[in-house]
Amino acid sequence: MNGLTARIRSAEGWPVPGAVLTVTDLSGRQLARAMAGTTGDAATEPLPPGTHTAVVTAPGHQPVAQLARISAGGTGSLGEIWLVPEVDAVSTPPPGPWTIDPMHSTVIVTARHLGIAGIRARFAEVGGRLDIAESFDQSTGYAEIKAATVDTGIGMRDAHLRSAEFLDVENFPLITFTGKRFRRTGADTWVMPGDLTLHGHTRPVDLAVTYGGYGPDPWGGTRSAFHAETLLHRDDFAIDYHAVVRAGIAAVGTTVKVELDIELVQGENLPAL
Repeated sequence: MNGLTARIRSAEGWPVPGAVLTVTDLSGRQLARAMAGTTGDAATEPLPPGTHTAVVTAPGHQPVAQLARISAGGTGSLGEIWLVPEVDAVSTPPPGPWTIDPMHSTVIVTARHLGIAGIRARFAEVGGRLDIAESFDQSTGYAEIKAATVDTGIGMRDAHLRSAEFLDVENFPLITFTGKRFRRTGADTWVMPGDLTLHGHTRPVDLAVTYGGYGPDPWGGTRSAFHAETLLHRDDFAIDYHAVVRAGIAAVGTTVKVELDIELVQGENLPAL
């Protein structure tokens, strides 16, 4: 049976997973502590009847404190708790379009080789944009990677990866990601859910995003920087295991790690360097 429950939301109405609900008695002694799940719901164990203090905290947000009245059965509810960003939270980029600069952006994919080492592949050409909304959490994005630019440093293996047996770059020349808003997880971290299309298959993917800030560049423009990571399940995109083995990157598991370091230039167009 639950004790005190709360549904924790950001100022924009999104769940705040990882938010912590702490309950103390009026003397300050801690009675319970619970963490919100992916839906933003938190629930403690049953509590002593009476009036207690409930505090909700989350990285990047101002804490909220309320009185909690607990019934004789040890239960109570705070209803919805709305968290607002910290006053000193990082300054996000100004609203408007931001264009990915392929010369200063990298995409690295890592797979396990024979279970003892990592094989890293770099995709040399990435483009796209980020449309920053007035409320940063409502921003959307699009990125595309040219599949034929995969580079592991071994020409024979790269040719195999580009072939119809693996990435099939002639039929599927682009790997694309369409991002749908941000969900804050910390002062400078977010999750961006979206749809990834790879090898002709589209699947939902969550990017864990770390924001690096923004500022002027030497060419008279303004730039922002982001690092993003995700894990992809090979089977979700119909990548044949035997083709992986023949290409020389056999993996013990079914996942590969994707890391993106992205620089964006404010505006619709890249500057002429």
